[in-house]
Amino acid sequence: MGRYTYHCIDGHTCGNPVRLVVSGHPPLEGKDQGERRLHFLKEFDWIRKGLMFEPRGHSQMSGGFLYPATRPDCDIAVLYIETSGCLPMCGHGTIGIVTFAIEKGLVTPATPGVLRLETPAGLVVAEYKMDGEYVKSVKITNVPSFLFKKDVKVTIPKLGELTVDIAYGGNFYPIVETQANFRDMADYKPSELIEMGRDLRQYINDHYEIIHPTDEKIRGVRHVQWTGQPTKADSHARNAVLYGESAIDRSPCGTGTSARLAQRYGRGLIKAGESFVHESIIGSQFIGRIEAETKVGELDAIIPSIEGWAVITGTSQITLDDRDPYCHGFEVA
Repeated sequence: MGRYTYHCIDGHTCGNPVRLVVSGHPPLEGKDQGERRLHFLKEFDWIRKGLMFEPRGHSQMSGGFLYPATRPDCDIAVLYIETSGCLPMCGHGTIGIVTFAIEKGLVTPATPGVLRLETPAGLVVAEYKMDGEYVKSVKITNVPSFLFKKDVKVTIPKLGELTVDIAYGGNFYPIVETQANFRDMADYKPSELIEMGRDLRQYINDHYEIIHPTDEKIRGVRHVQWTGQPTKADSHARNAVLYGESAIDRSPCGTGTSARLAQRYGRGLIKAGESFVHESIIGSQFIGRIEAETKVGELDAIIPSIEGWAVITGTSQITLDDRDPYCHGFEVA
């Protein structure tokens, strides 16, 4: 029997929750953050479930832990947790974690205004702007992102046959744009996007092998990105990202925006140096930009940046007690 306590900072990034765990870290082994992530999944995933799922969390919950970096060029390392798993990278989570860590003095960057993060997906650089004692905005330069597969055929019960692109922006995303059997995300309730997204994700994982070309630890599809026309004049497009079993990202999704930038770049719709304002299901916005061109294996790729904001909404002390039959959480899908 055991009883474990975790001190947390809670908040949100452009509407989507972030829970930064500041004490109670499990000891992780590995030569880098990618190996630490695998160790966490093998031995400590019950912590993620207890902190993210009901009754201590909810379907949209996500967050992370800070660890000492294994790389000399990084200030700190991040382990991401959410209801869909322990992710290689989380964009909205990074913006929130950087905001909380700087405002609460949890980390002191080597260069003021720049926090270099070791993530399981690689180096992520976060540039933040202050407004007095608060972080006004955070711009993250993400890992190399790329269009992985074009014109992938899928079939799901509600819509029939769809053609999607699969792109990587720190996680893999099938991206569903306007076509014969799908006009716009606005035509569907969030519950319908969730149901259809689960079917689409399952179909892709059953029929296609999705493996990062240079890091085989990153594989499979956990998210689905539905798209549509924006509701704001200064947005270029709108999206709704499914993650977990029943969550729609309330932010425009950082790795999802990176993936969409890579997809549009791969199709010749955007060039290096251009910006792309992505709108979420609730109307919040990220400013995406292609900072540079690169390669990932044999694939053409980009270095994307994402800019957004986050706020702290409170702090919490959470207990996981083995006497509780719901200690490790549950989800009602």
